[in-house]
Amino acid sequence: MTSSSSHINRRRAFALLAVAYFMTTIDLTIVNVSLPTIGRDLHFSQTNLQWIATAYALTFGGFLLLGGRAADLLGRRRMLMLGLGVFTAASLACALASSAALLIGMRAAQGLGAAVMLPAALSIVMNMFQEGAERNRALGIWGGLGAGGGTVGLVAGGVITRYIGWQYIFFLNVPIGAVALALVPRIVPDSRTGGTRRRFDLPGAITGTAGLVLLVEAISQAPRYGWGATRTIGLLAASAAMLLAFLVIETRTEDPLLPLSIFRLRTVAAANVAGMLLGASFFAFVFAGTLYMQEVMRYSALQTGLAWLAASVTSMTLAAVSQLLVTRIGPKIVMAIGMTLIGAGIVWATQVPVHGAFLANLAGPFVVAGAGTAFSFIPISVAALQGVTEGQSGLASGLLNTSTQFGAAIGTAIASSVAASGTKTLLAAGDAMPTALTGGFHHTFWVLGAIALTAPVAVSVLVRGSGRSPAVADRSSRDGQHALATE
Repeated sequence: MTSSSSHINRRRAFALLAVAYFMTTIDLTIVNVSLPTIGRDLHFSQTNLQWIATAYALTFGGFLLLGGRAADLLGRRRMLMLGLGVFTAASLACALASSAALLIGMRAAQGLGAAVMLPAALSIVMNMFQEGAERNRALGIWGGLGAGGGTVGLVAGGVITRYIGWQYIFFLNVPIGAVALALVPRIVPDSRTGGTRRRFDLPGAITGTAGLVLLVEAISQAPRYGWGATRTIGLLAASAAMLLAFLVIETRTEDPLLPLSIFRLRTVAAANVAGMLLGASFFAFVFAGTLYMQEVMRYSALQTGLAWLAASVTSMTLAAVSQLLVTRIGPKIVMAIGMTLIGAGIVWATQVPVHGAFLANLAGPFVVAGAGTAFSFIPISVAALQGVTEGQSGLASGLLNTSTQFGAAIGTAIASSVAASGTKTLLAAGDAMPTALTGGFHHTFWVLGAIALTAPVAVSVLVRGSGRSPAVADRSSRDGQHALATE
């Protein structure tokens, strides 16, 4: 096979994997603006409506780590196809759902399919491209899709619900998933951990997955039941017990689900901390900002989705610049710049008045925060895989996505609690409802901005120097010399 044909095949494979990834990120948010319509059509109670979104996030976040390790041990292409098949079939069932219980169950199945598919896809990308400039270019596009997927989901959900019907939110995945499933065996290369042993850490899988699922459930439902409620405390305690058992098992088993030695790679550890803080700040900001526009500014679902285009378009526009900077100066500095911009954009949103307007008050914060996602998603994705062996690439990608998803769950719960308590306090002080709501959201934006601004400090403590591995620096230098020689 010639070098040219090999490059074309890798490009095709990457495009297919990127489509699969984009579907999973869009589905995290695409139903949010459609919840009232779905609730009316399927006769959801007000208390059960949130399960349409939570069921997906719960299984997605809870099974990512298990999905990543299964990809390493059982074959990445095989697990990619399994996850894609489950996700596509569950999407069809969601579109055809005639009851609330069926829709919630199939949304959980969608999340499980995404948790199996996503780590396999990212680890295949890692193994298709050499560490350095080549991989950074691929992960730059990957990170741009991750940064824009959530806000594109809000826009798509609003447009589809208004002009076609909420069922087509799910129908859309079916032809795309079916075509991707047919093409994967033809163009996507397979890889797995070498060696004859393929022991699976079943006790670690059970305790780790159970602990993560319980933690997501406790955090996501805490604003509804209360942080001090018996249910919340009980779930957190059960989660802590399971995760403690998981850590004990991982230190003693011969083939652990999560080899704790991976955290000795400081760049990997820093990337996961930053990924968690990114989820806890930006994704929670999307949640709180959406509520602000709908509850205070009285925006429709479609108007809200279109407003977030300011962030997603900015992010996608700057993705190439971010990738270039990561290759030139390493992920640490770029990551710090990105998280600082996200924090600055969120803090800027605290200045939005009660009767604010998008162009005058929100466009600026959204553009700045969107720029921050381009300069954070990409270096975090690069750093999370830097120095990781081929046999642990699925584990590393699953770990990063787990960190980000749990950060988002924690941040959203914090945002809900702070906004509700702030609004309640201001109402008790005699403020009118619009003023109290705006004040509550201001409190939330201050907290989320502070969370984002802790990331540069944490990364600086964990990673000394530029954060570039010698291999990356040397390979990037050779790439640059080769480019000059061929011009």
